[in-house]
Amino acid sequence: MSFQVSVGATGYAGWKILQRTRDAQISAMSREPAIVRSRAYVAEKLPSIASAEQLVGDYRLLQVTLGAYGLEVDQKNKFFVQKVLAEGVTGEGAFSARLSDKRYAAMAREFAFDTDTPNTTDAAFADKLFSQYLDREFERRVGETDQNLRLALNAQREVANLAARPSSDNTKWYEILGNTPLRKVFEGAFGFGSNYARLPIDRQLAEFKNKAQSMFGSSEVASFSKPENLDKLIKTYLVRSQLTGGVTQSPYSAALSILKG
Repeated sequence: MSFQVSVGATGYAGWKILQRTRDAQISAMSREPAIVRSRAYVAEKLPSIASAEQLVGDYRLLQVTLGAYGLEVDQKNKFFVQKVLAEGVTGEGAFSARLSDKRYAAMAREFAFDTDTPNTTDAAFADKLFSQYLDREFERRVGETDQNLRLALNAQREVANLAARPSSDNTKWYEILGNTPLRKVFEGAFGFGSNYARLPIDRQLAEFKNKAQSMFGSSEVASFSKPENLDKLIKTYLVRSQLTGGVTQSPYSAALSILKG
């Protein structure tokens, strides 16, 4: 029987409960027999994988890999995933670098199949990969109760990672604008409707940066490295989502379809 994640409440109250209980609940989930078997399988098999073709050919490894990056919807798109992984990110015109969703580039970079020694040969990489998978699986189960909270958990991780990157500020904002689940959290927190997506991209960028400046005193994505700013973003999103009906409404359907496996 699968471990049932306990949310306890909806909206920001549920968020505070999750923040207190998340580690304990993930620990309990990790003891689930199916999870234990998957961890053992990854630890045994992944270090012997030397190519993208081998990885894609192993259903269980592919399932965990895609789950670790929130890309479960690509389970059947084996040729696509293999191309992403095989070309990596270092070669000129690498496939993953041309995709707007940067999760693919992150996956390709971390596996490093385009190098002489892919990271799969390092036993520590299997542990790291499975830890990421557990985090995402926890979020997926939270979403079975409250999809707003799933989007918030996704944003908590992704925004923090994005804020810490050395990329230019505009590049970071364009990643937010191009990542549907992440964009919906910002749109919700900023009070923007889905019609903003119809504006020219440079106008969208200006609107998002102006709103960030007014709400957080800075238009830079790096400002979300401050816990108080990230918490304010998520709190505002959750409160406004409760007031408006949130992700149960049609503007959010695209974001949720991406997050669902």
